[in-house]
Amino acid sequence: MPKGSLQVAADEVEPTPFNIPGATGGVFRIQILNENAAAGVVTTIVNIPPGGRIPAHRHQAGSEMHYLLEGDLIEAGRAVTPGTCLTHAAGVVHGPHESRGGARLLTVQSWQSHNGDFDFEPAEGDTAGETRPVDQQAQESARAEAASPERRGYS
Repeated sequence: MPKGSLQVAADEVEPTPFNIPGATGGVFRIQILNENAAAGVVTTIVNIPPGGRIPAHRHQAGSEMHYLLEGDLIEAGRAVTPGTCLTHAAGVVHGPHESRGGARLLTVQSWQSHNGDFDFEPAEGDTAGETRPVDQQAQESARAEAASPERRGYS
């Protein structure tokens, strides 16, 4: 594999419990496939349990993309099917994300966490699509820290 490349078999990455602020309906699990924000991407598979619900929220530090691999997902009250791709710019309120029977979502973000604090701002009650200014300096700082060599990332 060329330098600067990464290959990960998702089935070999054990799903681990994942605490999401305000989430209800069971244990959410995450598979971290790549966490190298300096390279521009953090890739995970989020496992939503049957009856799971993630409240409406925004990410200030970067955009986020979800691709529904399997299961059912209700995004902001609208059912979507496997194969659907959802993209949300930094600062845009999205969700809630809900699943009746469980779902697996491939999620790609430009930034995920900073000292264990995830870029997740609950926004229940806010209007979908509302934006707030993004703190570009905080985004660059978080990306630099997340790029430490001991993090999972490109070779």
